[in-house]
Amino acid sequence: MENNYDNLKNLIERLKTITFFQRLFNWKSIRLLLMNALSDVQKLTGNLGHLIESNSELKSINSDLKKDLDLSKTQVLNQNNDLETFRIKLYDQDNQINDFTTEVATNKTNIENQKESIEKLGLLNNGLQINNGNLQKERDELKDCNTKLTSTEENRKQKYENDVATLSSIKDKIEKDRKSEIDETVQAEVDRMKSLKETWAKHQTKVKSQIKAICLKQTIDYIDKVPFKGEPDNTIKICGEFIAIDAKSPASDDLSNFPGYIKAQAALAIKYAKQEGVKKDIFFVVPTNTLECLEEFVYNHADHDVYVISVDSLEQIMLNLKKIESYEFAEKMSPEERDSICRIIGKFVHLTKRRIQIDAYFVKHFLEIAYQAEADLPKDILTKALDFEKAEKLNPPQEKRAKTINLKELDKDSKKLNSEINAKGIVIDDNSISEGINKLQLYVNDPEASTSAA
Repeated sequence: MENNYDNLKNLIERLKTITFFQRLFNWKSIRLLLMNALSDVQKLTGNLGHLIESNSELKSINSDLKKDLDLSKTQVLNQNNDLETFRIKLYDQDNQINDFTTEVATNKTNIENQKESIEKLGLLNNGLQINNGNLQKERDELKDCNTKLTSTEENRKQKYENDVATLSSIKDKIEKDRKSEIDETVQAEVDRMKSLKETWAKHQTKVKSQIKAICLKQTIDYIDKVPFKGEPDNTIKICGEFIAIDAKSPASDDLSNFPGYIKAQAALAIKYAKQEGVKKDIFFVVPTNTLECLEEFVYNHADHDVYVISVDSLEQIMLNLKKIESYEFAEKMSPEERDSICRIIGKFVHLTKRRIQIDAYFVKHFLEIAYQAEADLPKDILTKALDFEKAEKLNPPQEKRAKTINLKELDKDSKKLNSEINAKGIVIDDNSISEGINKLQLYVNDPEASTSAA
């Protein structure tokens, strides 16, 4: 994503300070600034939609990961609780077996004592025999009870061992799945960094081949051997001026030092600008995936300026530079024609700035509503809303071929939209809206105070 809007700023500052003679003799530079500013406006509109979509996707991914983590924690906690319950049951069963064993031992002792008494008395009477038979029967019953208890205990032990084995299997599976997820995440990050390093290593070759291809396509002179001191990575010639284009890329995956490296190289670029016939504007081409770590894209020095651009914008920049050749006709314009062009540019710039101001206002409130929804909506409603959000897809119109946008078609679409708005009972008062927008402050009253505050 490209966040360089300095061309638009330069155009605005130039229009604010332009003099009458500059309008007469330096108009071609104003037109160049206008073309560059138009490109910045288009990039600004595209970046806004991309940021909103990226923000929604990141929120959705973060919510899913949090749900998975909570579910895993709950499962492990439940399994630990079940294991503790099984242990308590086993301990109780051991106590019962001990009690039963003690009772059986006591009964056996009683039986032996009774048998000895019977043998000594010699079966004195039938009542004693009956009692002896009853004791034997009771002994057999106790033996059967002991056998049953022993069998039940074996079954309980077997069930406990099976349950423990099942819990261990579940625990191993959870740990294995978690380890697999971590390994996949680490491998994905390793692959990403490997891909970045390969991209940066081939950056200089890619930039050179792309510039040569653009020069061949657009009939721009590519200079293999420069007639001045220094050896830029790439040099093109437009309107009799040499334009230096250097390829810059990080030396490692640590991007924290890259902005400082670019700043230092921008200062050293004076070695090109001070040569005769070399344009004072120097271009540094960096990989697209490093733009997010840069905060400055234009480095203004006393004798030269350095512009940091991405590989994707090379062709557009070179085409804009080439259009300088066609701006010579501006010197043949009358003062009235030049004033008309200045007036149109001024209206365009003012409208653009107002649009940026209004879009920024709505973006701020949209984000506030999104955060408020996540904080205040009930959990079940928020979950369902997120599911619907994932299913939605916004496809704005795309330019699939080079075609001029028809103003009549735009006007027709605008009228159709106004008709639908009126049919739904929505009141739009153009005069009131215009007055409200015009009341918004676009410039600070004291530029010096604003600069010191910044």
